[in-house]
Amino acid sequence: MKVLLFGTGGVPHSTPKRSSLAGIRQIRELGLDCMELAFVRRVAMGERTASEVRRAAEEHEVRLSVHAPYYVNLNSHEADKVRASRQRILQAARVGWLCGAQSIVFHPAFYHDDSSEIVYERVRGCLVELMEELRAEGNESILRPETTGKASQFGTLEELLRLSKEVEGVAPCVDFAHLHARTGADNSYEEFAALLELIEGELGRAGLEDMHIHISGIDYSSAGERKHLNLADADLRYVELLQALRDFEVAAWSSARVPAWRKTLCLCRGLIAVWVSTSRGSQGFCIWQLVTEFSQLSHYRAGLTSINQLL
Repeated sequence: MKVLLFGTGGVPHSTPKRSSLAGIRQIRELGLDCMELAFVRRVAMGERTASEVRRAAEEHEVRLSVHAPYYVNLNSHEADKVRASRQRILQAARVGWLCGAQSIVFHPAFYHDDSSEIVYERVRGCLVELMEELRAEGNESILRPETTGKASQFGTLEELLRLSKEVEGVAPCVDFAHLHARTGADNSYEEFAALLELIEGELGRAGLEDMHIHISGIDYSSAGERKHLNLADADLRYVELLQALRDFEVAAWSSARVPAWRKTLCLCRGLIAVWVSTSRGSQGFCIWQLVTEFSQLSHYRAGLTSINQLL
């Protein structure tokens, strides 16, 4: 994969009859590239439906990934909760593999009163065992623990890069809004570039050529994340982020996790189209103004078509 692919976290809101199958068709209708199957509370998809989802994704050329249920805590002090967390990840990976998805995103753990190193070793041990079980089944899923948005949650970029180096089949899902919300930092071109340099330094060029990222606005406090927001309603410097992704020639699946995802994706893809296709001074600025206007349109495709006609 050599490009940025844009899609939604979950079925697009504009899908007439909301289902994974209908969502795939809507993704293609909107001119998008990928969709994250959001198993928010539980994995409720059977093998037959998973096979139909795979066929639909192949037919419409839509790349799929999976977000495992949110109720995962590999550092719970209650053994039954750890077992249940492991099963949720395994079930998401098994169904995701049947769907043709490879990346399985999940929130790994909470610190509770434990040190980062203790939590790291517990999470690492669980992931080693989960990967052994999946590989024994012939499942080639990539488990992607996500950078988390609260200081109480395990999931700094440094922790996830270390896991990715030490456990085969593990790679990070980088949520830039979460990284920003954890400390209030990581919100400038220089800081975004430093994050990408860190990834490349730890994982090599391959770490930037097969990324899975989330982009959104976010509301946060001193304790971290509160809720996701539209980019226009938040302080994330997404223009500088997209510039950094372009400059580092990142290839990634990018999922919008915001209420008005269509506006967000129109804006992000429009900016990428402008940067990739032109660097013509004042004309580029004029195109940027038009992209901003297109981000307010209800139809993604109308905006992108008009942008492409200008390039």
